[in-house]
Amino acid sequence: MKNAASKKPFDFWIFITVLILLSIGSIMVFSSSAAYAYNYMHGDTYHFLKKQLICAGIGLVAMFFAMNTDYRRLGKFSPILLIASMIMLALVRIPGIGQNINGAWRWFNLGPGSFQPSEVAKLAVILFFSYSLSKRRNVLDNFFKGLFPYLMLIGAFAGLLLIEPHLSGTIIIAGVACVILFVAGAKIKHFVLLSLPAISGLVVVVLTSPYRLNRVMAFLDPWKDPQGSSWQVIQSLYAIGSGGLFGKGLGRSLQKFLYIPEPHNDFIFSVLAEELGFIGVLVVLLLFLIFIWRGVKVSMNAPDVFGSLVAIGITSLIAIQFIINVLVVTSSMPVTGMPLPFFSYGGTSLIFLLTGIGILLNISKYANYDRI
Repeated sequence: MKNAASKKPFDFWIFITVLILLSIGSIMVFSSSAAYAYNYMHGDTYHFLKKQLICAGIGLVAMFFAMNTDYRRLGKFSPILLIASMIMLALVRIPGIGQNINGAWRWFNLGPGSFQPSEVAKLAVILFFSYSLSKRRNVLDNFFKGLFPYLMLIGAFAGLLLIEPHLSGTIIIAGVACVILFVAGAKIKHFVLLSLPAISGLVVVVLTSPYRLNRVMAFLDPWKDPQGSSWQVIQSLYAIGSGGLFGKGLGRSLQKFLYIPEPHNDFIFSVLAEELGFIGVLVVLLLFLIFIWRGVKVSMNAPDVFGSLVAIGITSLIAIQFIINVLVVTSSMPVTGMPLPFFSYGGTSLIFLLTGIGILLNISKYANYDRI
């Protein structure tokens, strides 16, 4: 690692790519949600767009603040943020404190909006793991003294998330944490050995939850229950298939008219494919790939270990969500409820994603590489 040098301009490619993704995402939130909002929000077709734009504005302010705050100051606050996020994850499950929506306890009701503590937990895990590992060089060489405590911490977050229940949040946090551990020097053989109990645990979680088991069965045979558990993914495939090369045109999706449940959320990519076609999908895919490429570049050229691990953590946070969402909507894996970054409706997620982008851009100011 190079020593911290004087600041340079932030990474232009990350900045402009995120702004383009956010702009397209906001347009798609309105396009996909207008009919749903008209039907369920007393005729207010702009209901979800207005909330998304407000959160995008808050997120952009947070991004610019983080972009101009030295990332090295964040490390010492990461233990506090980690503990606070765990407390919030415990409190959100308590009736009267947390809010139950569709059988899940994932939100605090804040009156005009809601707050999802799992989004705080994602950033907290990235910052704490990065800071701790940067201070304990070569600690991961020893499994029990090095890697095991971090695995126990991942398990604690997984337990808190699974009782909500929030499987997609568990997958994201565990996945990002493992990426950071691997980059920090964890041995491949340890991950191979851990894969067996991890897979076994996932199988148990699926088998002991009827709705998760139904999702797996729907993935294996979507046409067995087309009016029930397979309805969402079948409608998604109809939308993607009917988009063709150039799409039906912005705003002209048919599947968003109450065929795809809540089309502005996890399956917004299907509406995008239907309206903008393969060309539109290709543009969005390329934008995400550009972001991932530049994020990895920032990590590789960061001036210190902490910055490198934070950069790869934030990059992998978006990459994992993007990859899994695309796999889900194309029926390449069972439905997990994974949002598409910068596209899916969700205020807390958007605000903390943009905050993470601000941290990544700040790291890029100190990294030594060409920005253009």
